[in-house]
Amino acid sequence: MKIGLDYNKHSYYLRGMDENIATMLAQVSRLIRRHFDARARQIGVTRPQWQVLSLLNHHAGINQGGLAEILEVEPITAGRMIDRLQEAGLVERRADPADRRAWRLYLTARGANQLDELRPFAREALAIGLEGVDPAGIEAMQDVLAQMRANLTRKPGGDVADV
Repeated sequence: MKIGLDYNKHSYYLRGMDENIATMLAQVSRLIRRHFDARARQIGVTRPQWQVLSLLNHHAGINQGGLAEILEVEPITAGRMIDRLQEAGLVERRADPADRRAWRLYLTARGANQLDELRPFAREALAIGLEGVDPAGIEAMQDVLAQMRANLTRKPGGDVADV
């Protein structure tokens, strides 16, 4: 079987691999991110900035090291991102009462408002991706993805790893 490349405006992929579920998941995820990124840029926000804002919304008070771990970046990289967001008034550092050397990270009211502006872009990107998919298909897909996530986050011995 000859494997040909299919080039188009958005991506290329190897024929024969496009039916692999992992490849399809990666492609769909990338296309959703690309759509979201284009919309977020209209209000001057990058994907990494959005990720930090979103994570701080769910993990208020996390420290820089914990944030870096979740983002899968080095702490110095996370620190630079936080610096820029703090300069923009979107994030604030507060002293950690248990450790004088550490800072806890929080969204400011302005950061929460920025996140509120971004949420419709995320919903729009997902809605476009799900056009033509019936509700039962969406529910089945969510069940399958939840099971896959559970399978892949299980540590050896049956414990669950951090996601």
